[in-house]
Amino acid sequence: MLKQEDVDAEEESLRKAIRELSEDKRAEFYRQAGKVVKDPDTYAALNWFFIAGLHHFYLGRWQWGLIDLGALFVATGCFLVGLVWPGVILLLIVYSWELWQLFRSQIIVQDWNNRLYRDLLRRY
Repeated sequence: MLKQEDVDAEEESLRKAIRELSEDKRAEFYRQAGKVVKDPDTYAALNWFFIAGLHHFYLGRWQWGLIDLGALFVATGCFLVGLVWPGVILLLIVYSWELWQLFRSQIIVQDWNNRLYRDLLRRY
């Protein structure tokens, strides 16, 4: 489980390493980072408005996105064949998990961006 203080400490460590880069490398780093960094508000909006797992696709976590999408299709199939309660239960499970992620969207995306920064720093 992600802890805010751990993610904040890693971010500060990464910022220090970025500051230690030469001016040219730092400028290039930020150009590259600007192409891949993710916005927590976009992640939260995709989570809030679409139960289909689009926020997972936004971060490149295809397996989780496909699981969410698959659960939505299975629940819809349950409703279509008259299995209302299994569909409702499945949707409630997915909704509960996604609601938890919505409330933690800031730290999830902050951790994701830290990983991106760490990977980019290895090139410099």
